[in-house]
Amino acid sequence: METSVTPTHCPYCALQCGMNLTPAAGGGVTVSERVDFPVNRGALCGKGRTAPALLSPSLRLTEPLVRRDGVLVPTTWEDALDRVAEGLTRTRTEHGPDACGVFGGGGLTNEKAYALGKFARVVLGTSQIDYNGRFCMSSAAAAGNKAFGLDRGLPFPMEDIPKTGCVILVGSNLAETMPPALRYFTELKENGGTLIVIDPRRTRTAEQADLHLAPRPGTDLALALGLLHLVVSQGRTDEAFIEERTSGWEETRAAAMAHWPEYVERITGVPVPQLRDAVRMFCEPATAMVLTARGPEQQSKGTDTVGAWINLCLATGRSGRPYSGYGCLTGQGNGQGGREHGQKADQLPGYRKLTDPDARRHVAGVWGVDPDSLPGPGLSAYELLDSLGSSIRSLLLMGSNPVVSAPRAGHIQQRLESLDFLAVADVVLSDTAALADVVLPVTQWAEETGTTTNLEGRVLLRRQAVTPPEGVRSDLYVLHQLAARAGVEKGFPVEPEEVFEELRRASAGGIADYSGITYRRLAEENGVFWPCPAPAPDAGDADDRPSASVHPGSPRLFLDRFATEDGRARFVPVTYRPIAEEPDAEYPVLLTTGRVVAQYQSGAQTRRVDELNAAAPGPFVELHPRLAARLGAAEGDAITVVSRRGRAVAPARITTAIRPDTVFMPFHWPGEGRANTLTNPALDPVSRMPEFKACAVRLEVAVRG
Repeated sequence: METSVTPTHCPYCALQCGMNLTPAAGGGVTVSERVDFPVNRGALCGKGRTAPALLSPSLRLTEPLVRRDGVLVPTTWEDALDRVAEGLTRTRTEHGPDACGVFGGGGLTNEKAYALGKFARVVLGTSQIDYNGRFCMSSAAAAGNKAFGLDRGLPFPMEDIPKTGCVILVGSNLAETMPPALRYFTELKENGGTLIVIDPRRTRTAEQADLHLAPRPGTDLALALGLLHLVVSQGRTDEAFIEERTSGWEETRAAAMAHWPEYVERITGVPVPQLRDAVRMFCEPATAMVLTARGPEQQSKGTDTVGAWINLCLATGRSGRPYSGYGCLTGQGNGQGGREHGQKADQLPGYRKLTDPDARRHVAGVWGVDPDSLPGPGLSAYELLDSLGSSIRSLLLMGSNPVVSAPRAGHIQQRLESLDFLAVADVVLSDTAALADVVLPVTQWAEETGTTTNLEGRVLLRRQAVTPPEGVRSDLYVLHQLAARAGVEKGFPVEPEEVFEELRRASAGGIADYSGITYRRLAEENGVFWPCPAPAPDAGDADDRPSASVHPGSPRLFLDRFATEDGRARFVPVTYRPIAEEPDAEYPVLLTTGRVVAQYQSGAQTRRVDELNAAAPGPFVELHPRLAARLGAAEGDAITVVSRRGRAVAPARITTAIRPDTVFMPFHWPGEGRANTLTNPALDPVSRMPEFKACAVRLEVAVRG
């Protein structure tokens, strides 16, 4: 008997690595290489290899839970869904539709994200929907939209990276966050290209660099402006490109010239000779790229910071040309698609603006509702969470764990606990689900079919490989049942492909146009890059048309024109400003946060896998030997880290890989080692991104190790 093999994709980061799943003799599935998928070419990290462990019923939810006498106890699906419907209906009746909040996740498939946004606006009639992807790359999205008229993580495929002459990698430790991607940078160097890594820590990624710049956390904006100043003063601008393909250069140049190298060195701590080396390495090759990640983006000035790096690309002609450009390394598995189709507070499917009358008419037509019935934009993610228990009285949450992942997490936990009603749909009993009134056990990656969009803008098909446990249902089933209980009998199908077909129509003509993409194409072509519009109506049926009429997708953007009205990229002048909370006498040290290779995001899933826990068993505080000596701290000592928002305790990890004025904590754990107890929710004025990457703290040695 032949064993079936299911080609699919990893459930974790935005690489969405290809893998094959094969039923195991004793139950479950085994993972094997899938070399035909071009992004990872068979390579998998430890998280991907161990992903099937979460399919075990012993590690995940298998029946609905409801809170009785303060304790979560099993119940039937009918009872659980009735309670959710009653809780949301009661809130709408007593306090109005905007008293109902909806919070989604960057790991939800495109189909789920689309259905969740539609459910919020059509069934609940609420404007209060956002998702944890706001904490991922919203600053890069805002800057990309300003400069290019379009936000897609990478405007080129990963395969282009080894073919460029230089890459500046800003605030990314991809050797740990997405290890299979490191090969592209290894190949870059093998091809004679150079790698510049900008990070306050000498990470595994920084160790691969030809040049490592270690700025003070929160000063990436000054660094980018200083590099642009040197580009101008050294005559390295591409005047022809600026004249032919951009606008706004004069104001941007003037802003950059106020950031001379010695001034930037005082702000960032990066020596002027290193600044000059970076400019030389970036400008001497014919092609170059700048790639950013959470480091420069998770700041209260993240949009301006990313904009400054985009300005550097535009001024040197490193954009809109082959093997050159600016790109963002999206973090979450479907962080890109999750915001394109309706989870964000201000967007409709197809990356349409909720305030655009034409967009409202188009989407309302697909949904069969009056455009005037659609609510306007709501609160951003942190603002929504901060409003829980006051203006927002009930919350439906899918695929997110803000008790661990939100800034000022202790406060957010209190807001969640103050709600009149909380329903959570998740695969596991996360730290947030443990606070809920109703917990709904839902299917996960290998138990369902659906699409995701990876960091390249490549839409992918995840295929179901196993049957979910008997007591588990899909998120689409949950939304279908809740809509029916609210009197909306149609419009919320359970089958993912049926949802995707509607998504295609809703996205048609939008920035993120998926209308020319079908499940069949995704299966046959190993994914399709958006935008991919459908052919003209007279070109034949979508799956039966001549091949010449099929749009090939758009792996490389901006080569002919940018997505602005006049086709020109826009320079946006920016000026350095400090972080929202600078160190002082009471809180003299900077805290920055991030991830480790063996855990993922809030750890709700990876912390349940023995192999991953053995590799990364708990939080730690990374500090420089000079700082440790001033504290009298030794390796393994319990260090108390205190900010204006709370305190966390974790063992010391002493290393010269970090600046003496900075400490680092990974954010994957709850409890006393929860890094996000400390972080600052100061928001970027445009993207509404919180300042995860820099806040003021003081350190104390708690207990000798």
